[in-house]
Amino acid sequence: MNTPGLQNTPAILIMAKAPRPGLVKTRLHPLLSPPRCAVLQAELIRHTVELATSHTPRTYLAFARGEGEDAISTAVPAGVRLLLQRGTNLGERLAAAVTEAFADGAGPLLVVGTDAPTLTGSHLTAAFTALESHDVALGPALDGGYYLIGLRAPHISLFALGLEVWSTDRVLTATRALAHDGGLSMGTLRPLRDLDTPADATALLTDPVLPPRIAALLRPEETSCP
Repeated sequence: MNTPGLQNTPAILIMAKAPRPGLVKTRLHPLLSPPRCAVLQAELIRHTVELATSHTPRTYLAFARGEGEDAISTAVPAGVRLLLQRGTNLGERLAAAVTEAFADGAGPLLVVGTDAPTLTGSHLTAAFTALESHDVALGPALDGGYYLIGLRAPHISLFALGLEVWSTDRVLTATRALAHDGGLSMGTLRPLRDLDTPADATALLTDPVLPPRIAALLRPEETSCP
């Protein structure tokens, strides 16, 4: 249901996993323990939400079914609208969350995850600016995916990638092809590195834009001597 008086409100939708040990940032386990990865995920959520709420009048955070609202809500301030992710794969979950946000009066809408810790307000501003003259704004990730997709309307066809494409280095290329086939104009942002692997952590630790609290959590944990 649309909220009276808040039609066409610029908004940001954050897709996130609850910070639960053993279920988040598992590719970082060679570097960090499962509990430390959960703490890192909570900080990534906090950072992304803080960034989003400071740059738009409305922020949504969508979490997956079964992860529990309590685990998510402790990481976000009042005023952030929580959505339940629906669907059997990432494309379906994105399409459902985007549809719900637009139905609630959002638009234009930026969709981000929590895996790009060097995302800044300038990227968000650039994305909203791109949507003034384009149907879609894409923020390329260095791994072949994207860290941001901006939509002027609910073009959910852009999430109709095959299961064999999601989580591969073909996501960005395939999304661009869907936009082209749909006659949608695209604006492109500066590329960023996602935080998925120990190699990503090492590279990000040399980036002066990396927030100090995230940098501290990425440094290898000390082990005590027997």
